[in-house]
Amino acid sequence: QVQLVESGGGLVQPGGSLTLSCAASGISSRFYNMGWYRQFPGKQRDLVAGITPDGLKNYVDSVKGRFTISRDNAKNTVYLHMNTLNNADTAVYYCNAKMGSSVDFWGQGTQVTVSS
Repeated sequence: QVQLVESGGGLVQPGGSLTLSCAASGISSRFYNMGWYRQFPGKQRDLVAGITPDGLKNYVDSVKGRFTISRDNAKNTVYLHMNTLNNADTAVYYCNAKMGSSVDFWGQGTQVTVSS
């Protein structure tokens, strides 16, 4: 059974930092396109950052220079390092693993709240 378990969310003040973790089991995440998505209330999930098996990374414009996606293949874990957080980053963050067009796994999500 495939599981993606996110952790690291919580409440942080504007300008602060958080690191989200996505621990995979049942798959070797190194072979998957891994991504972090976020969902605002009433909106669809949108890609925030992605990393390919080759290590290529992409980011949505609003987080470039502030967020960094990384992976530790030995731990089968993907991270999202978030710096200089602001209120607009408040959302539920989801981990995703994709392979081709038919393999698509999601975590349960973790809440990130940026507030003073």
